[in-house]
Amino acid sequence: MKPELVRKQEPNLRNSQFLVHNSTGMLSMNDLQHGSLIILEGGPFEVLEISHSHIGRGGSNTTARIRNCVSGQVLTRTFKQADAFQEADIEKKSILFLYGHRGEYMFCDPKDRSRRFPIPESVLGEKTKWLKPNIEVTAVMLEDKIISIVLPIKMDLKVTEAPPGLRGDTAQGGTKAVTLETGAVVSAPLFINPDDVVRVNTETGEYVERVKKA
Repeated sequence: MKPELVRKQEPNLRNSQFLVHNSTGMLSMNDLQHGSLIILEGGPFEVLEISHSHIGRGGSNTTARIRNCVSGQVLTRTFKQADAFQEADIEKKSILFLYGHRGEYMFCDPKDRSRRFPIPESVLGEKTKWLKPNIEVTAVMLEDKIISIVLPIKMDLKVTEAPPGLRGDTAQGGTKAVTLETGAVVSAPLFINPDDVVRVNTETGEYVERVKKA
């Protein structure tokens, strides 16, 4: 059964001068990447992860984790090299994150904080673990409905929890799991301590560097 778009009352962001329209087109398998928004089986899907594998006689398949932008369901699909996809007809708008509470995340128009609106966790998915108050993100809209957000690729976040390191730990040593101020857990070098500020890649979930020592 083809998924149907469920219309709810959504914030009207169309009047903003910062609204950007993306024209539709067809995407080849080589065009598909993290964050791509495509129409599949009649509904909008966001590509979360993608990996390529080679098969015999020079062929290849692509496996992708995709999220249904209506239901929030995450699926794994395998595609052939010859497959093509309709790009979703989307619009983009800058919005500001305020706070999260009981599965809903409150945002506002950066130019008018009185224009507030919630986005459910089912729409944001795993991106909630990077949300920090007062960070500006990009709302992705389809038919006037917010279906996803785009985070800054790199963010600087404070470490709130980190196992004790050992004397002499260096950047060339091993790694340990540390917790960031947003609740995200990343693998970081042994020398990282609580209250350090680290830079992370929100697309890969990986530690990049320490930008400030406690």
